[in-house]
Amino acid sequence: MSEKKKVLLHISNLKQYFPIGKKQIGKEQLFVKANDGISLDIYEGETFGLVGESGCGKSTFGRTLLQLYRQTAGRSIYYGRDVDEIAPKYVADIFENLPEKKQKCEEARKKAASLRAEWEKMPEGTPKNIELQRLNEAETLAQNELLDITSLIGGLYVADNLKEISQVYVSEYRATLNRKKLNDQITQANAEISNKRSALKEKGKSSAEINGAVKPMEDKLAQLKSQVQQEERRIQEEAAKIQAFKKQNKSKKDFDVYEQYLDDGINLANLTDAEMRFLRRDLQLIFQDPYSSLNPRMTVGQIIGEGLQAHHLYKKGDGKMQDYIMEVMEKCGLASYFIHRYPHQFSGGQRQRIGIARALTVNPKFVVCDEAVSALDVSIQSQIINLLLDLKEQNHLTYLFISHDLSVIKYISDRIGVMYLGNMVELCETAELFERPCHPYTEALLSAIPTTDVEHKKEAIVLEGDIPSPIKPPRGCKFNTRCRHCTEICKEVEPPFEEVAPGHFVACHHKLNVPK
Repeated sequence: MSEKKKVLLHISNLKQYFPIGKKQIGKEQLFVKANDGISLDIYEGETFGLVGESGCGKSTFGRTLLQLYRQTAGRSIYYGRDVDEIAPKYVADIFENLPEKKQKCEEARKKAASLRAEWEKMPEGTPKNIELQRLNEAETLAQNELLDITSLIGGLYVADNLKEISQVYVSEYRATLNRKKLNDQITQANAEISNKRSALKEKGKSSAEINGAVKPMEDKLAQLKSQVQQEERRIQEEAAKIQAFKKQNKSKKDFDVYEQYLDDGINLANLTDAEMRFLRRDLQLIFQDPYSSLNPRMTVGQIIGEGLQAHHLYKKGDGKMQDYIMEVMEKCGLASYFIHRYPHQFSGGQRQRIGIARALTVNPKFVVCDEAVSALDVSIQSQIINLLLDLKEQNHLTYLFISHDLSVIKYISDRIGVMYLGNMVELCETAELFERPCHPYTEALLSAIPTTDVEHKKEAIVLEGDIPSPIKPPRGCKFNTRCRHCTEICKEVEPPFEEVAPGHFVACHHKLNVPK
């Protein structure tokens, strides 16, 4: 399934650490390691389920992915838009400092290579196992430095004169940035024209009077579109120069290797607050609590319409906005006459529908459903889940569905990831996970699902031992303090997250149910 689908989000080694208190001289700074090196792909149009015990970092991962919490480390690449469409500042920083960035990257790669050479010479034992974690961190850092550059310039990384190449890329970037600003002005101008037409129509003006009133605005819009075409011609000219540089360097060693790293995705981790705010339209969140997530002083119409105004899709007072809000409400199972009511006048299920309508009103591409049904009755849960599935088909949405209820996850998800203490321990398609769990923790979770089937009832696996602290987790596999299959290697070496079958990834030294 995954091979045929387009990747929407590529997450690599995502970390989210929260500092405990202020850093003091002479004392070690402690962190709560909520997410500790998560890597996965989320495909366009799928529902990716995320399960695990309370406190394992599921909700933190969802919020970090949306950059509501700024991630501590790692790369989160979003493919819903091209990097040229946003023209982020981190791209300008790389283009302006290409020679310095390459030098820093080469130093990191040399350090990683040196550490690996030292590690390979070490005798087997605990010191070597401890040093492996340091080596992995150094290699990950070096790889990220390389990808930050090569994802933008590809094979030109091998060029000798990066200063000249840098100037061309900077010129192209500036033209791209100007085009983005002009497109933003066009979007705003269209909204103003629409608002003006609606206001005049309500006043009973004729078509000729309306057209005359908006003509200056439309003339300005035409000028903006002409300026966009000029910037596009500049971009094409600079792109031709870049292609010329690539022809000159094509015969150099490793050119083709680095050229494969070219990537038009947007690294969410490097965006400024303003740039991330622009992408909020694409990346939305349905909150866990349908009570405290709605402003009690605002009507339903104001709550749902707030995002439309924030993203300049409609102007305040535009008659078309109210019609659109009522249309979205009806899609989400809310009667249109509820538009002037306040949140306290609704039941829990209705409030959750308001939260869903608020998220979907800006036509997002990706939605994080953070325990979206856990606070609701079972009968209401089924209604909300079916609503989410219907809306997904209608609006071509992609979901990250976070829950600790495996029965709900099984029903709604295409693939499932299992988290334990900040790490992803297993990931595969839904049917595969329930038929053939390969991680002992997944096996224990599945055995705990209540069932009325007496003949096929599984014996519950009780996890003994204490849950480790996310501040100072155990060395090696974090599950070793509670695992009945634990051996000495589990206490020393962190298991790699590796593929045991097509699309089935597990992080365990003693995998269960693995086909031979």
